[in-house]
Amino acid sequence: MKLTELVDRLDEELRTDDYADLDASANGLQVGPPDAEIEHVAFAVDGVQETIDAAADAGADLLVTHHGLSWAGIERVTDQQYGRIAPLIENDLALYVSHLPLDGHQELGNAAGVADVLELTDRKPFGELGPECVGQRGVAPDPYAPDELRDRLATELDTGPGNVRLLDFGPDRIENVAVLTGSGTDWLDEAVEAGVDALVTGEGKGKVYHEAKEAGIHVALAGHYATETFGVQALQDLVGGWGVGTTFLDVPTGL
Repeated sequence: MKLTELVDRLDEELRTDDYADLDASANGLQVGPPDAEIEHVAFAVDGVQETIDAAADAGADLLVTHHGLSWAGIERVTDQQYGRIAPLIENDLALYVSHLPLDGHQELGNAAGVADVLELTDRKPFGELGPECVGQRGVAPDPYAPDELRDRLATELDTGPGNVRLLDFGPDRIENVAVLTGSGTDWLDEAVEAGVDALVTGEGKGKVYHEAKEAGIHVALAGHYATETFGVQALQDLVGGWGVGTTFLDVPTGL
């Protein structure tokens, strides 16, 4: 498959253009000649030297990541940027990135994947960012006790050397849950206004402890990496269905 065709398909599915004014990430094709032929695609959460080298070693023609190289532009290709871009070019390895579009996808996205783990039903978009939503909320068919929610996340998510931290300030029965992966505690107020019992995210800021305590809501911090493996793996399944070979590169950070 030509790279241009694959990129067009991904951009259409992820509605990449709709996030152009919302996301600091330069979503879409970041590195690569559009006329390249793609036979093997590697998928990873982070576009870093380790995953770029691993994708090249796997014989991939394209690396698809959630976190890419360009955030509000690239001013200089030196030091760390050079160390990441040079092996892409040297190995004829293209790079495609989907940050907020992949967070916000209500079927293939990261929040949707965590909601699947928690078996949430009656799902709705959550996490307003301009006209888009970058998370999801839903209802647990059988309410979780706080420790049951924490243990399910710890068991099912790829936390690596990390663990799940639960700020246990909400009700004894957790039924309504909001999910916004990565660094999602800025949406705590929206979670409170929505009347959910718990907000599940990746990592927190210091202020969230008292904000959650005063609001009487649980906050589960399950790891930035661990909550964001779902989207790229869903894309792997999608692209694999297009007749292209795929590889998932799992490089957990524990953070």
